[in-house]
Amino acid sequence: MIETFKHIQFTLESTPHLLRLGRLFAETVLIQVDRHEYYLTFDKGHLVNLAEGPSRKIPWRFALRTDAEALEKFWQARPEPGFHDIFGLVKIGRGRIDGDILSLVKNLRFFKEVMGLARANEEVAA
Repeated sequence: MIETFKHIQFTLESTPHLLRLGRLFAETVLIQVDRHEYYLTFDKGHLVNLAEGPSRKIPWRFALRTDAEALEKFWQARPEPGFHDIFGLVKIGRGRIDGDILSLVKNLRFFKEVMGLARANEEVAA
């Protein structure tokens, strides 16, 4: 899982429109997958630090909690309904969002597109 987040970090640096969208976002986000915790620290839209948890010393602004199977389906090139969006995961009971929801909503497009960076690329048939 940490390799996927490193891929997101690398891809984010070469995605100028996302860096522009996230230019005001400087927070730490908790992603919990099953019992594993990952802390993603953003500064001005850049993913500057990845840390594995659990840790009671790392403060986070909001959390996305889900299971590994749901996240794997979310990261497919064409996710099935319910797995296409972080709020879709919540709606179908496969995810939960905790913490400062206002911070998430103010940066919703940025966060959703950053999480989508790990989606598998699909070859387009000619």
